[in-house]
Formats: sequence, structure tokens, C-alpha cells
Amino acid sequence: MTLDALRRPLHDLRISVTDRCNFRCVYCMPKEVFGRDFAFLPREHLLTFEEIARTTRLFAELGVEKVRITGGEPLLRRDLERLIGMIATIDGIRDLTLTTNGSLLTREKARSLADAGLRRITISLDSLDDKVFRAMNDVDFPIDRILEAIDVAEEAGLRPIKIDMVVMRGLNDRSILDLAGRFRGSGHIVRFIEYMDVGNTNGWRMQDVVSGAEIRETISSRWPLEPIEPNYFGEVAQRWRYADGAGEIGVITSVTQPFCGSCTRSRVSADGEIFTCLFAEKGFSVRTLLRSGASDQEISAALARVWTARRDRYSEIRSAETSGLKKVEMSHIGG
Repeated sequence: MTLDALRRPLHDLRISVTDRCNFRCVYCMPKEVFGRDFAFLPREHLLTFEEIARTTRLFAELGVEKVRITGGEPLLRRDLERLIGMIATIDGIRDLTLTTNGSLLTREKARSLADAGLRRITISLDSLDDKVFRAMNDVDFPIDRILEAIDVAEEAGLRPIKIDMVVMRGLNDRSILDLAGRFRGSGHIVRFIEYMDVGNTNGWRMQDVVSGAEIRETISSRWPLEPIEPNYFGEVAQRWRYADGAGEIGVITSVTQPFCGSCTRSRVSADGEIFTCLFAEKGFSVRTLLRSGASDQEISAALARVWTARRDRYSEIRSAETSGLKKVEMSHIGG
């Protein structure tokens, strides 16, 4: 077990495989910033699958047990199944999952990912109202295609499926009950996420945040909820089950109820920067070590130093004093 400066263990690793996305969600990659002229990472700057797998293996030796593949939109990375297969064979990795917007998840793709060793999948879905959904992804993508993606993921055995909804006041907050109702009793877990001040471009305002407490009260007024214990130390979502036995939901409250004290996640950006917080200002380049001939021992020691020096707790200290910090964009390091 590798502990940081606040005695938090290293357990989870989130790996971004691309900074590109085919959506322009208003809370992540607003079109006004990430337009046609936006300069994404050159291909040669991206970590290769071999470099990602090597880094993951070294993280596993330091205590990582759970790996999540993210982006951007990770399914834009060609032959992603090959990377999944490489990570799935690493000793110590007990959970391998992927977060996607679902737009590229065909039946064939879901099956090939599962065959390669992917165990679970998370699909983003911010509303069941097609007009609202198209407005939020801002590329006029229809909701029916995402619902089909959820079905093919289930067919492929990528269960339980988690469905992530970022809730923004005045935009999709009226969709909370619809989404909860749609997946009650399905075995899928909807996770309602407070709109966060990630990066510098999404126009975040506190008045646009719908608190986890409000989300929970909205659902519980229709279908009473009961709290459930976390699956493991560091789980980000508060777990709630329906009192009538129709499954569970998650509520992620980074803004109103920070969970920095139990954060066990490190992040690798698509270009090989290590970040120890979603709201980090800068990272540490493992790519430089990987491409300079450093040994496993040297890279492992560097990763351990980054983690043991970690003191991040942005959400706990969020205030007017932090509002001007230059933070990495969520599309660069994943959610």
C-alpha cells in the first residue's frame, strides 16, 4: 500500500487515451472553446498502448487495483481492445472499466471489448428528453443511439452498467425523475453528478449546481431511498437503494459534500502526464521517463514520489481564493 501525505492509499487509476471527443458537452468541452480550430494533441504525443500498459503495471505494483479507461471519448482511439487485453492480464488489477458517451458503442464493439477483458462500462446520459440531450451534447446527437448502446453493452455482459448524469440547474434538472424511473429495476445504476468547476472553460457557477441532497430528495419523494455502505474505501458515489428493492442509484457530491479525505485516484493524461487531482494545476510527465530509457525501478520510484507527496484536497478548500486557479481541462484527464 502506497500512502500519500494525508494517509490516503493509492487504489484507483484513470487513464485517458485521447483528448479528442465527438461531443461538445456544455459542462466539459464547450463548442465556443473546442471549435474547429482547437489544437488537439499530435498523435506522436499520445502514449502508445505499450507505454500505457507498462505504466499501469508499475502503478499496480504500488497498489492500484482498479483501472478506468477514459478520454475525451476513448472509443475514438483505434484498436482500443488491444489495450484492454494488455491491461486485463496485469497482476493485481481486479476491476477494469471504461467511461464512454456511447455514440460509437456498436454491438460488435461491445462484444470485442468484453472478449478482450473489459468487465464493466459507464455510459454518459444527461437526459431522456431528446431535445435536452441534443442541446447538452451540442452536436445534435440523438438519444436513441445511446439507449441502443446501453442495450448492446448489457448483451455483451458488461454489467452492472453505470449511467452518469451531470445535473445542471435550468438545463436538465427536470430529467432527474425520468432517468431514475427509466432504469429502476433494470439492474443498471444511475449516478447523478453535481456540476463541477473542472478546468477553466465550462462557465461554472455555483448557482447552476443542483446539490446531491436536492437530487436525492427529488427521487426519494417519488421512490423512497435508503443509504447503503460503500463498496470500498474511496468510492466516489454515495450509494442509495430504493426501499422497494428496485435497485440502487449513486450521487456524486464533489461540490457540496467533498470526499477529498477518501480520494484514492491517480490520473494519467493521454500525453503521459500524471495528475493526482481532478482539479490539478499541473502534472508530472511519465512520458519523458518512458521515452528516455528509464528502468522500471526508476519510473516506479518517480510514481511513488508523486503519490507520497500528494496533498490535494481542492474540493474541501474550494472558495473565492481557488476560483482563479488555472486547472487542467476534464477532457485532458477524464472525469
